[in-house]
Parts: sequence; C-alpha cells; structure tokens
Amino acid sequence: MTQRVNAETESGLVNWSGSHRYQARALHAPETVEELQRLIAGARGTLQVLATRHTFSGIGDADELISLDRLPGARAIEIDAAARTATVGPAVTYAELAAALNARGLALENMASLPHISVAGAVATATHGSGTGLGNLATAVRGLELIGGDGERVTLTEDDPRLPGAAVHLGALGVVTAVALAVRPYYELRQDVYLGLEWEALAQHFDAVMGAGRSVSVFHDFGERAREVWVKGDPEDGEPGAACGTPGELYGAVAAREARNPVPGAPAENATPQLGSVGPWSERLPHFRSGFTPSAGQEIQSEWFVAREDGVAAIQALRPLGERIRAVLQVAELRVIAADELWMSPQHGRETAALHFTWRLEPGPVAEVCAEIERALASLQVRPHWGKLFPPGPAPWAPDRLADFLALRDELDPTGRFVNGWLRERLLDGGRRAGGGVPGAPRAGQPGGGAPRAPRAGSPGGGVPGQPRGGAPSAPRAG
Repeated sequence: MTQRVNAETESGLVNWSGSHRYQARALHAPETVEELQRLIAGARGTLQVLATRHTFSGIGDADELISLDRLPGARAIEIDAAARTATVGPAVTYAELAAALNARGLALENMASLPHISVAGAVATATHGSGTGLGNLATAVRGLELIGGDGERVTLTEDDPRLPGAAVHLGALGVVTAVALAVRPYYELRQDVYLGLEWEALAQHFDAVMGAGRSVSVFHDFGERAREVWVKGDPEDGEPGAACGTPGELYGAVAAREARNPVPGAPAENATPQLGSVGPWSERLPHFRSGFTPSAGQEIQSEWFVAREDGVAAIQALRPLGERIRAVLQVAELRVIAADELWMSPQHGRETAALHFTWRLEPGPVAEVCAEIERALASLQVRPHWGKLFPPGPAPWAPDRLADFLALRDELDPTGRFVNGWLRERLLDGGRRAGGGVPGAPRAGQPGGGAPRAPRAGSPGGGVPGQPRGGAPSAPRAG
C-alpha cells in the first residue's frame, strides 16, 4: 500500500542544506512499481520525486512528493563490463555506484564535487564536475526508464532520438526508475592544491591553469587573488607545477604543505586527500569525502555559466561587486565543462566556464546579490544552473531546443502532472515570451498542453528499437 505522509509531520520538510522548505501537502512512498503507476495516473495535483534534496529552489517541489526508496531495485546496480555500462536504481548515490565500479575495475569519466547525491537526481539538472574535455554528468547517460504522466512505463535507449532531450529532464517528463550510464576502466589520480594565484596570471594562462590536470577548480572570493587551485591529475604526469616548468608552483601559486578544505574554516578531514597523494578516481575527483559533511552544510548555492572564452571576463565583471558578494559568501569556485548536445543542458553547444557560489544561509541578502550578479553577467549570455538558486521570474536563457523539450513533455506527460510552479515560472511562460509561442506548455491549473501526442516506443508508428547501438543496455524495469 502506498504510504501517505502529511508534510507537516516531517517537521517542515526541507532540502539538504535547510535553505528551501517544501510546500507539498503529502509525501508518498510506494512499495511497488504498480503502486507508483497508480499513484501517478490518479494524481489530482502536481508531482515530483524527493531524492537526496540537493537542490536549492522549488525545482523539486510540487503539490505532492514521491519517495522511491522503498521500490524494489531502488538501490540496484547492474554492471555490464562488456558493454561498458552500469544501470542504477533511482535511489543509488554516486558513492554507492563508485564502490561497485571500483570492485569491478571500472570507473566513471567524471564526478561532481560531492558523492552524496543520487545519480538520477544529478543528471536531471546537468550537475557537473570540472575538466577540459569532460562533460556534465548527464553526458554519461545511455538509457532511461521512467513512468510517464499517464502511469505507463517508457524506456529510452541510446539510439532513441528522444534521449538527448530526456537526459536533462528537470523532473518534467515523469518519474525515472532506472538510469544507464557509460563507464570506463578504473584509474587513479593525484590531488595537489596551490595557494595564491594572481588574477593576472589566471588571465594570461587560463587554458594552461584549467588544463593543469584532469579536473581543476579555482576557489576564491573575488578578492586580490584566487585563494586556492585544486588540481586532480594523472599520476604519471607528476606534480602539476613541475609539469608546467616550475616545481612546487603553478604560475606563481605555491603548493600547499598541509591538507585543506575548499570552504574556509571547514575541517580538512572532510575533504578528499591532497598533497600529491595518489588514490582511486572516486576519492580524488570529488572535493568532499563520502560519509563526511560536504561543503559547509548550512548554505545556499548558485551558479551561472558563460562561454569558456568569457571566463576571465566574467570574473572581471564581478570583481567590482566583490565587497557585496563577500558579505554573504562562503566560497566561490571557477570550473570548466565541455560542450554537449543535450537539449536542456546549460552546456548545450558551448564550451563552458562555470561560476559557482556557496552562500551563507541568509536568503534575503543572498537573493539581492544574485540579482546583481545576473545583471552584471547579462552581456555574456549567461545561463543558470537549473538546480541552484537564481533570481525569480523567467530564466535568463531560453534553450535552443526548448520547444522540442516541451513537445517531448507533452508526449510523456500529456496531463501536466509534473509541471510544477518552478517549471511554469522559469521556462513555460518565460519560454513563450522569449521564443514566441512554445508549444505544449500547460498553464497553471490547466492539465495538458493540447499538442498531438507522439506514439510510444513499441506502439504502431513508434519504431524505437529495444537495444541501443554499441551494446549499451536499455534501463531494466524496476521490480
């Protein structure tokens, strides 16, 4: 039987950091896929999935929430070493997946800054790490299985033309019950930290600094210089400073002699090993260790993306706001991400520089500063991180494939069960204004968008093969 829990009995359900209080009136915990299907098909309001809650806005909120922790296979991990894929249930975290892959001599190409988050939730908002040539986490998706708005199962495989539209789905297409990811052979990395990089040095050597290792992050507070550069590199390349010609230095920044935490004042033991130590990819790519408090804990996060070639210009545009930013800032981070072709990805069609902010838990002042930041970056065609806080109203960026995404939403969720207030505010009404008539966007309180519904996989006219090219398996059916 589906468990129904009044949200008030959850002591005011909040997100991971305490910055967002959910407005949902109920929390469901179905114990079978059939219960989940009935719940979705019979819903009288909007629905969203409650996962690890690592979002900082209403993107994961709705009239009613669904926890998938009790579903059969919720934490299942199926590895196909020959096909180089791993298929995971909806509650599997990156820490859990990494442990299973390491045991089989396999790995992921990249990870985010913390391994505590769920795979299904992270790819939904294009969560990312850093690295020249490395895409966001959704670029590893090779298949999805979900329950659409009518309660029916839908399987999207690698050769399905809809998969690039569904990989970064923002919770708008249905409830994902399985995700298939590409994997690769196991590898190890070393991690070095350098202190005090001058802004002029970063500007002159931007590509070299950001390419000093497989994954590079520059931590700062828009002050006189960048505070730290974290380099996660191939052990065979040796110490990054030496590789760049000056042992113990990276373009003037000096190698740290003791372990640090990216967040000032936070315990160094919470961070992954540094000082040139070599270890598994999964214990070097994230900044924070599994099982320890990630980041600051109580915080708000925001992030904006610009073209990679505008990364230095973006820093320069925000430095005049440095005093205002520092008043509510814990730490800022500069990263780079490869371009991709995923419809709703902020990296769609553009090599990217990412400007991340970890704020103090002060919602009012943070909101004011976020508005100033977005205005300062407007001329650089800024794009927001969907899962983090940015100013209210339509998103500052209307994706080129937004109309296609909303048509896919109409197909998979014809009655608008997953169209919450965040989606309406950020993309639907805003998309109409920006794009001049985006199809398939239902208005608040009006189910369905009226767009013709495309045939489902396996139905007459659907024509979607059951197996992807290259041997990647379709996502297994939960339960």
